[in-house]
Amino acid sequence: MKNILSIILLFSISFCFGQKDTTTMDKMWGNQDEIANSKINARTALFADGNYAMFIHWGLYSNIANKWDGKTYYGISEWIMSPRRAGIAPERYMAEAKKFNPQNFDADAIVKLAKDAGMKYVVITSKHHDGFAMYHSKSNKFNIVDATPFKRDPMKELSKACKKAGLGFGFYYSHNQDWTFPGGNKGPKVNEKGETVDFDYYFKEKCLPQIKEITTEYGDIAIIWFDTPGDMEKKYVAELVEIVNKNQPNALVAGRAGHGLGDYKSFGDMNIPEKNVPGLWESVDVTNDSWGYAWYDENWKSPKRLLTNVISTVARGGTYMLNVGPDPTGIIPEGATSSLQKSGEWIKKYPQVLYKTGSSPWGHALPWGDATVAADGKINLCVYKWPVDGILSVPGLKNKIKAACVLTDKGPQSIEITTENGWTSFHLPAVRPEKLISVIEVETEGKPEVTEGFGIDPVFTTSVPVGFAQSSENVNIEHKRWMEKFGEWKHISQAQDWTNDSKLSWEFEVMQPGEYRVDLNYSGAGRIVWRVETEEGDMLQNEQNSSHVYNTYEMGLIKFDKPGKHTVTVSFIDGKKEKASLKSIEFTPLEYLD
Repeated sequence: MKNILSIILLFSISFCFGQKDTTTMDKMWGNQDEIANSKINARTALFADGNYAMFIHWGLYSNIANKWDGKTYYGISEWIMSPRRAGIAPERYMAEAKKFNPQNFDADAIVKLAKDAGMKYVVITSKHHDGFAMYHSKSNKFNIVDATPFKRDPMKELSKACKKAGLGFGFYYSHNQDWTFPGGNKGPKVNEKGETVDFDYYFKEKCLPQIKEITTEYGDIAIIWFDTPGDMEKKYVAELVEIVNKNQPNALVAGRAGHGLGDYKSFGDMNIPEKNVPGLWESVDVTNDSWGYAWYDENWKSPKRLLTNVISTVARGGTYMLNVGPDPTGIIPEGATSSLQKSGEWIKKYPQVLYKTGSSPWGHALPWGDATVAADGKINLCVYKWPVDGILSVPGLKNKIKAACVLTDKGPQSIEITTENGWTSFHLPAVRPEKLISVIEVETEGKPEVTEGFGIDPVFTTSVPVGFAQSSENVNIEHKRWMEKFGEWKHISQAQDWTNDSKLSWEFEVMQPGEYRVDLNYSGAGRIVWRVETEEGDMLQNEQNSSHVYNTYEMGLIKFDKPGKHTVTVSFIDGKKEKASLKSIEFTPLEYLD
């Protein structure tokens, strides 16, 4: 099998909507450094250059909408059948198909929304863990044509609409879990004949035939997105990938196929990495809280939130795939539609920020926004927060600047540039030109290069995750993930296993000497005493409370006497060290404190 660029595994992998320990995950994924080695070609261009896609979770669970037997279940709706949720018996769940009749489904309208939003391809659930096929499967009658009054194949319609609109089209398929078919992972153990069956039965009788169907009956496929491989043996994954390669030679296989057999890395749900990541990879996210439709879920991301998420993903070097969940009638809810349309209008004005772009030369987010590098080599400074004093500063830019301008509706507006102590400052108009995100275009002599490290911003709060620490003693820095509501994942890097001898140190570039308030973001139990000190001998030691959730606590004011490089060290002094988990350190200039 031909694979793509080598992908460095910087984070633990979480699987879509389920928890796994890292030992099991390593076994299932294989060595991610082995994914790769072929050149980027036409096969990967849509994924690598488009950088933005629509994910659609739509199925029988959408009709149930997270309410069963009069009780509402909060969290992701596509798991409503699971014993971890409502625990619906297969017979009762399958009977729900008779009530599913999404008469308002309009493939052209959905594809138009994706295109208006600036997305380059669409991936939709052909079969989720519940086993219900959203296309006309000839190999299994539990599908939207044979089991529902709808009697149409919406995947045929969506495939045609994507082709007509010039968008790529792909299928999600749950290849391991099937909760209604005998032998599927977490499914019945006995078939219709009363025979005890295993996974091989499910694989040969349902999974394999359905993969052949979706790769031969729906035209050109851009991506096959397998999910939750669990303990699935490598031989099964290899056979599925071989079929995809044979029937759809231009299709990419998502990394969640398992055993390192995918073509690109897919990070855990709702996870945008803190650092730049090389190779081809994606981050998958939702427009609200649930992937599938939930009747109560109106927590829609704003247009600006969508833009910051997609820009920050592209700035880290990845592709952002954003999910929508059509309602029981087949319509994408207004909350998602409105945010997608408004953010899409911005993308149409500034396509160079997202398409065919390179990652940020700084390697991480900046205190006021983020950056990408356009195909022509210009830096796009994407300003999420407009500076109150009109001056935006960036540290460590090595190149001489040929030109810089703010992009406005009336055209590019040239701006003054000054340099001080290794920082470059852009003098901006008093009024931001964009309500959502403003863009400063910077042309440098040669390929943009930046001195590695973090700078402490002279205006904005600078928050630095522990994953960027240059050195650590007797403390472990690990990736941590947890669920808020069921299926709503949070991801951070954090320092744990503190001892009385633990130290964590960062190096920072300071532009403006002076006093800065230091805050620490951490979780723990009871009161904790932390020490923060500089190499110059300035020291803070303060006791603050803690909580099992991560909060920011004020430590005090620290002084940097001169510009340039400084080392800041954090130590654990007293408290329940086994419970302490440090997420980040923050610096706010004294003159800009509230």
